[in-house]
Amino acid sequence: MQPSPFHLTVKVKYLRQLAEESGLAYATPSSVGLDLRACLDAPEALVEPGGRLAVPTGVAIEIVEPNVAGFVFSRSGLGAKDGLTVAQGVGVIDPDYRGEIVVWLLNTSGEVRRIERGQRIAQLVFLPCFQARILPARDLSETDRGAGGFGHTGHK
Repeated sequence: MQPSPFHLTVKVKYLRQLAEESGLAYATPSSVGLDLRACLDAPEALVEPGGRLAVPTGVAIEIVEPNVAGFVFSRSGLGAKDGLTVAQGVGVIDPDYRGEIVVWLLNTSGEVRRIERGQRIAQLVFLPCFQARILPARDLSETDRGAGGFGHTGHK
């Protein structure tokens, strides 16, 4: 596959043998999320109802392109079927982070959930990012919405 403007370079360091064996890969040619797998020392780990579990992935990355960060999202099937989601909603991998990617899973179900070694637990997506140049202002421009908060767009 030849690089296109829609591809970027990411260096991957495999920190555990299981991660190296399974590799960091997309499930299909059109997938946008790389599968992150549980690189557990034990064959499995349990997550109690309402509990959280830090799951190592066995990989560290270096995003070579400027203005790009990695984002760890829940796998839709794991969240919808089993109630296991990324604990903080979305994990952010800053471009200068070089440590192991660890996924914190939250069990939102009422049952104990089992994570198995090598199981796909989350997905890593790369997105463009911007650092804001902060401009203190006494006033902000007027809009139809104004300062109305959640549910105040006026639409039903």
